[in-house]
Amino acid sequence: MNLSDSDVALAAATAGAAVVRDMYGTRLDRVDKGGGDFATAADLAAEQAILDVIRRERPADGFLGEENGQIGDATGRQWLVDPLCGTLNYAAGMRVVAVNVGLSGGASAVADPFGGEVYYTDGVTARVRRGDADEVLAPSAANGLVEFNLDAPFPSAPAFRVARVLADTRFIERFRPRVVSSTLAVAWVAAGKRAAYLSDGGDLTASVHFAAGLAVCRDAGCVLTDLDGEPLGPGARGLVAAADAETHAALMELIA
Repeated sequence: MNLSDSDVALAAATAGAAVVRDMYGTRLDRVDKGGGDFATAADLAAEQAILDVIRRERPADGFLGEENGQIGDATGRQWLVDPLCGTLNYAAGMRVVAVNVGLSGGASAVADPFGGEVYYTDGVTARVRRGDADEVLAPSAANGLVEFNLDAPFPSAPAFRVARVLADTRFIERFRPRVVSSTLAVAWVAAGKRAAYLSDGGDLTASVHFAAGLAVCRDAGCVLTDLDGEPLGPGARGLVAAADAETHAALMELIA
């Protein structure tokens, strides 16, 4: 039976998540990537497990992985993969990580290896899978929790720094900050676990770290713009992902 793109994304993310769980707590070799960044053996093994699924189900598609780079044709259908987003968390014994698998412009999945959830979209409707049960995602800003990406680089500095929003009394009066250092929190906006997510950067829709989570947010009905309130895509500057228009407007006022 031929799998749909969303089935492939789910299968690939689930395969990567199984590797991440199985290798957790073991002694892991590290691969230095420069600038203080590194990958672990779990990153590499999870990416291979994901690649195996993509190769089996979509052999003609391109594959851009965080660890192995471009494999296959990059001019057609392209899968963007971050096999373990939150490597430093993982290496430090923290279980806040994500496995991101996204078909550019289409179906995507974000697996929480330790939470037992996979957030995914078929390109139209975003859902969460828990075991054998699926539920349509419903964004909500009710908890007032705003996630911040405080990891470098900060291309908008010194004119703008995301961290400055934290010190604004208007932010303190309305919201509460959170920093988990994993793009799992992008999918949490779609799931109602975060009111919003803020990050500096460039075109994050083309990023292996962000593409899958942004697709889930988009199809869940979240409000997505860059830091200037402009649409995401080439030329964009960072990210404001909000559960609703009111929350987005409040954050844009703080950023401005």
